[in-house]
Amino acid sequence: MQGEESRATSYTTLAAGSDFRHELEIKRSRFITVLRRADSEDAARDLVAGLRREFHDARHHCSAFVIGPDRNIQRSNDDGEPSGTAGIPMLEALAKRETTPGAADLSDVSAVVVRYFGGVLLGAGGLVRAYSESVSSALALVPIVRRSRLRICSVEVPHAAAGKLENDLRAANLVMAGTSYGSRQTVLQVAVPDDAGAIADAAERVQFLTAGSASLVAKGTEWVDVPLP
Repeated sequence: MQGEESRATSYTTLAAGSDFRHELEIKRSRFITVLRRADSEDAARDLVAGLRREFHDARHHCSAFVIGPDRNIQRSNDDGEPSGTAGIPMLEALAKRETTPGAADLSDVSAVVVRYFGGVLLGAGGLVRAYSESVSSALALVPIVRRSRLRICSVEVPHAAAGKLENDLRAANLVMAGTSYGSRQTVLQVAVPDDAGAIADAAERVQFLTAGSASLVAKGTEWVDVPLP
């Protein structure tokens, strides 16, 4: 999904790493929530398939996922629970999760809640609350990052000037994305937020720092994880 151009230039997602698990017991039923970072429907569905095998004796493996920078893929499944009591509350917990005050932009997340029935009927309202709380409580504990689409730009300077320019660019809070060396020139790669204003500001900064002797050239884009403050 991330290879496609999107309207969004950033969103939040789970920090890279292992699946996150969290368990609640509600009226003797066990609700085991598993969250996975997933950037495609296949990756999201793989989580469901794997948990069906692991928890093969559980009665329900309900699921929901939100995929893509624009969050345009959203699916849910009640897996045998009464219609609308599991998958949709789980999906709403993902889609409405505020990652910063007033902003809900969590994506590339697959959630599965495995339920072991404890013998006490919860009723439709109780199930909605249980599945929603299971996902929400897990999200409150899982580490998240901002995933930003950055424009990779390059600037060529003589070898002797490269070290100072790199230090100056870092001091200006620009993200260095790599360095390569030619026979006479060093090529510095700079990652800039993918919007016209940010690119123009970076180009102006390069012009100033090199007294007009070098220019910033915009290349392609890539998605990069950025830690949240």
